[in-house]
Amino acid sequence: MKIALLQVGKTTEKYLNEGISVYEERIRKYVPFEILTVPDMRNTRNMPAAEQKSKEGEKILQALKEDDFVVLLDEKGKELSTIEFSTFLGRTMMLQKKRIVFIIGGPWGIADNILRMADFNFSLSRLTFSHQIVRLLFLEQLYRAFTVIKGEPYHHI
Repeated sequence: MKIALLQVGKTTEKYLNEGISVYEERIRKYVPFEILTVPDMRNTRNMPAAEQKSKEGEKILQALKEDDFVVLLDEKGKELSTIEFSTFLGRTMMLQKKRIVFIIGGPWGIADNILRMADFNFSLSRLTFSHQIVRLLFLEQLYRAFTVIKGEPYHHI
């Protein structure tokens, strides 16, 4: 099974890109992995947040395939421990799907239609993070989950 991280907009901070690259390379040792980027909305200064989310949602839908297992990273999602997340990941990888797609929305969150069609809604924390920092935090946790699944010493139990 393949795994993809679908994100809205490019990561603009150099330090985040460097960290993302480190974990992207590490994750690829376990599974085919790609980062998909939906372009940022332009000229949004006078656009209501709901409209911006809706337009981003349309672009996200275009990037998804019918046989994807869709996981949203959302502050209102279910919180899992690292061990619980690794168990979830291991079980999900055994499904008859071709790809798990983890979605990180833009600065205003995720459109309602995407929220409704997701297979799972996951929260990294009750804390609020910028959508760009979440990318690095999530990739570290994804890598950590694979080390737990493989019984490797990265995660100290």
